[in-house]
Parts: sequence; structure tokens; C-alpha cells
Amino acid sequence: MSEHRRSADSGRRPYRLKARAASQDETRRRITEATVELHEEHGPLATTVSAIAERAGVQRLTVYRHFPDEEALFAACTGHYIGQHPFPDPRSWAEVADPVVRLRRGLGELYAYWGSVEAMFAKVLRDQEVDPERTRGAPLVEYMEGARDALVAGWGIRGRRAQRLRGVVGHAVDFRTWHSLVRRHGLGHDEVVGLMVALAEAAAELTATPPRGRSPRSGGGGGGAR
Repeated sequence: MSEHRRSADSGRRPYRLKARAASQDETRRRITEATVELHEEHGPLATTVSAIAERAGVQRLTVYRHFPDEEALFAACTGHYIGQHPFPDPRSWAEVADPVVRLRRGLGELYAYWGSVEAMFAKVLRDQEVDPERTRGAPLVEYMEGARDALVAGWGIRGRRAQRLRGVVGHAVDFRTWHSLVRRHGLGHDEVVGLMVALAEAAAELTATPPRGRSPRSGGGGGGAR
């Protein structure tokens, strides 16, 4: 082989390697996006490798070649989806000194976000209750816990009041709370934010609570029907 031929071949080899790598990256991307779409449409538990391969336009073996197990596939799917739909950043809420104002802002941003990712997270959380190991909804659960911790900081309360506040705010940031009140019961985002803030204030005893041991109808001095 002439020196010129060897030089030409060596010049084409890096190009072929780059082209092959680019093709593999494109295939991996198509598989990941197909998985995201199917999870959003049907949920993780109903998504099969055959359906992913068909949606991505590849063979089942190609899916396994890029993702040898379900855990690797789910991790790629989660990373891709969250990359396109990043969670609201709880660190930005810490800039608000007043804890009640901070809670109102945090819940406002969070509920707007839940509305934008409803189709995916409703199915992920539904399937997680059926099979937590397979669905691996940990990133979402961990985020909700982090959001709760960011919004209960700085209230200046301790003991039972702090425990009640933590429980209320944990309930307030949960996707399922938003979904129930907004989708099932028809309340507006702003209404739900206001209700959750009021509940948190009551839990922290920042607002007046009705006296215990007396029903609203009891009245005084035995004014019952005669």
C-alpha cells in the first residue's frame, strides 16, 4: 500500500468513528424519548420494551444494547424528562425572609409546575404505589421532601407546633394534594395556595383558632328546640 493510501485511510478512520458515535447517540436519544413519551401516555408499569422499540424505530435488541436493564432505562428517562422540565429551585425561596410570604411564593411556583407536568407525574406516582421498586419515583419524592424542608425553615417555632407545620407543609407541596384539590374538586391554583397558607398559619398558631369543646351550634344557655 502506498504512503498516500495509508494516509488517506488513517484520515478517514477518525471520521468513521465519529459518525458511528453520533449514530449511536442518536439511537440512544430516540430510545430515551420514546420511553418518556410512553411513560407519559401509559405509565412506567405499562411500558414494554417492545413498545419502546417500535416507537423508537429500532429492534428490541438495540434497546437492550443501549440499556441493559430497566433501571438504566428509567434513569435515562428520568434524567431526560427532568432536564426538559426542571423542578422549581427551593434555594430561590430562601431569599424571602418572611416565612409566610416564602410559603405563598413557593407553593405558587410549585403548583404552576405541577400543572405543567401533570400527565407524567400522575402516572409515575400512581405506578409507584403499585410497585415502588420498578417505578423508581425517588427523584420526585426526594424533591417534594426538599421543598417541604425549605418552606418550613425560619418559622421560629418548636415542639408540637413545628411538627404540625412540617406535616401541613409536607401535605401542601405534595403533587397529589394539588391534583386532588385542583383536578378532582375544581379549585383554582390561587385558591389552593391561599388555603394551604392559611392551614400552615393555623398549624403554627399564627392565626386565631376556634375554642375547643364547643360546636358552632351549641350556643349558650340551652337554647335548643322546645
